[in-house]
Formats: sequence, structure tokens, C-alpha cells
Amino acid sequence: MGNGTSIGKVRGLGSAHEGAHHWLVQRFTAIGNVVLSIWLMASFILLPDLSYETVSSYLAGPIPATAMVLLIISVFWHARLGLQVLVEDYVHTAGNKFGVLALLNLATLGGAAFGIFCVVRLALGGAA
Repeated sequence: MGNGTSIGKVRGLGSAHEGAHHWLVQRFTAIGNVVLSIWLMASFILLPDLSYETVSSYLAGPIPATAMVLLIISVFWHARLGLQVLVEDYVHTAGNKFGVLALLNLATLGGAAFGIFCVVRLALGGAA
């Protein structure tokens, strides 16, 4: 009896059975970050000036606000995925790993929520 075929050995995707999904999502968010960052830089270049009033009125539009919210989500999700791998690889104590991952999730969720709140406030015409 043999050890099975090569495809049979890799089909499980490792012990967590999620390695390929995590890798793929990180690549998708990286592509999204590149595309949306290019959009943001091009938008800023095309603005007449970079004063607070000009940029905030531009981001108050529905399409720029939507793109900015997507950029915020993509950046924080990508950061969370990358830092999660870092923590899983270098923090070996189970309790410390749990604590650091919990803080990581809270920090990225809080940062993304604050960024989205700011864009929504601009888009809905909140006070400056």
C-alpha cells in the first residue's frame, strides 16, 4: 500500500482546512487595495486644490463615498489578515495568541468603523 496520490495529500489544505481560502482572500483584498488606491490618487490629482472644503465636498458625492468606504473595508480587512498570520506564526502561547488576536480584531474593526462613520458623515452632510 502506498501513501496515496499527490493530490490526495494536499486536498485537506492543512490542519485548519482554511489555508487556501485565507491566502486567496488576502490576494483579493490586495488587488482591491491597488485598484482603489489608484482611484484615490487619481481623484486627488484631478481636484483643483486639496483644501478641506474641496476634498470633503468631493467625498460627499455618492460614487466617491462608496469607493472610499470600499477602500476602508479592503485596507482594514487586508491588514487584519496579514497581521493574523504574523501573530499565528510568532506568538506561541495559546493565551497570548488569543489575547493578541482579540485585540487585533477589535482594533481593525474599530478603525474600519471609525473610517466608515467619517465618510458617511461627510456623505450625509454632517457638520465639519
